[in-house]
Formats: sequence, C-alpha cells, structure tokens
Amino acid sequence: MERKVCKDRFSDKVAIVTGGSTGIGFAIALELCREGASVAFTGRSDMGFATEESLKKAGYNAMFIQGDMSDENFCKKTVQETLNKWNKVNYLVNNAFSFIAKAMDAQAEDWQKSYFAGPVAYARMIQNVVDPMRNQGGGAVVNIASVSAHIAQVSRWTYNAAKGAVKQLTRCQALDLASENIRVNSVSPAWIWTRELEKAAQLDGGGREKWEPIWGQFHMLERCAEPIECAGPALFLLSDDASFITGTDLLIDGGYLAMGPEGLGRQSSFAGSD
Repeated sequence: MERKVCKDRFSDKVAIVTGGSTGIGFAIALELCREGASVAFTGRSDMGFATEESLKKAGYNAMFIQGDMSDENFCKKTVQETLNKWNKVNYLVNNAFSFIAKAMDAQAEDWQKSYFAGPVAYARMIQNVVDPMRNQGGGAVVNIASVSAHIAQVSRWTYNAAKGAVKQLTRCQALDLASENIRVNSVSPAWIWTRELEKAAQLDGGGREKWEPIWGQFHMLERCAEPIECAGPALFLLSDDASFITGTDLLIDGGYLAMGPEGLGRQSSFAGSD
C-alpha cells in the first residue's frame, strides 16, 4: 500500500522518530523522508543501521541512533546527536513503547519497564526537545497511543494503563507548551499489521491469511491496517495543516471504537436490506 506524497511539505525540517526501525515508526520515518524532512530515528536492534543505509541509498537524509528509550541518558543523546548533525529539531514522534501485556502476573519490573520505556520516555524526549523547538519558533509532537488507552481488554493491565497514561500526558503537555507554539497531539491505532501482530498470529497457529479475517471483524472496515495508514495521519498532525489542533487524540481504528459490541457477528454487508 502506498500513499500520495505531499512533495516538499517538510523541506528543511528535522524530525526525530523513536522506534523508527520497524512497523509504525518506520512508516512514519520513511514518509517524513519522502516529504523532504531530515529524520533521526532510534531502535534497540542494530538492524536500524541497515534501515539507515537503505534510506540513504534512496537519497534521503536519515540517521539511526541505537539505544533503549527507557534510558534517560539515551533520550538526551538522541536529541543531542540530532542537533549535532542538523542543528535543529522541528518535530518529534514518540513511538517506541514496551509491549508488555500482563495482569495478575505482572511484577514490579513489568510495571517499571511499561512506564519507563513508554510514557516516561515520551515525557523525557519532550523535555529535551523543548529548547531546540523554541529556538525554531515552535514545533509539533505526535505521541503514539492506542485504542487500548480507551477501553478495557483482557489481561492487559500493564499495556493499557501505560497507553492510557500517554493519552492524558498528551493533554497536559499540550496545555503547558501551547505558549511556546509547540503543539502536542496523539494518535490511537487499532489493529495494525506489524511485527507484534505477526508474532501473535504465529503463537495462535497460522499467519495473516488465517487471522486477519477474524481480527478484521473488530473493525467497521473488516480488516487490519497497514503501518503506512498510521503515517499519513501522523504527518498531518505534524504539518501546518493542523496548526490549530493540539491536545487531541486522533483515532486510526477503522471504526473499532465506534462500532463496539453491537458490531460483533454482523453481516459483512447490509446492501439491499429493507
């Protein structure tokens, strides 16, 4: 799946995307590059260096920084290396997040990792980009939340609580930074076909061909989304087209939350009904 590029929309701009080596983060990093931005992206695995090389070969300005977002010093390093290379930061996409889904079995270290590799890292990154953004006359931030921030799900105390914190954190950050001309919004994706969803499909036996028709029924559009379908909305919120939008959460959920339990077991089409 591809999207139409808004050519040069982010020309001469610099963005940081955490967790940008794979999945939603990579889709956002790539689309920012395609629209003219210079992009620094992070990841824990050294596979990010291969991603960096492929982006450079395609003619894009990209830099991979390897490390763990739960490390406060790495958050500082990410921003500083971006400034060293491009001398400014205009945009931040907080995407890297620990996917720990536990409930009664959750231990203290599970809670700690869920928060420090999630909303705490989001907060630290914003604390580090405020001054560079202020120096540019403002900026924009997109925090990646989830539909899990909005609803209860079985055996997901850790993940849902941490994503719920992102939703409220976004509002507070937006309020505090509005006077600096820094907008802060979030997006809440539903079931996006990423590495985590692929792993879940394999654990349950089978692959996408088996599970997407089943999981797709949770959405009005009767399918899971591609990562690139999160990129377009994120880029919109970063862009000047969203200049009067802050403190808002944008659902990227194919009708997941609007449908609710009434939609389960429905017919795939109501065409021709009386």
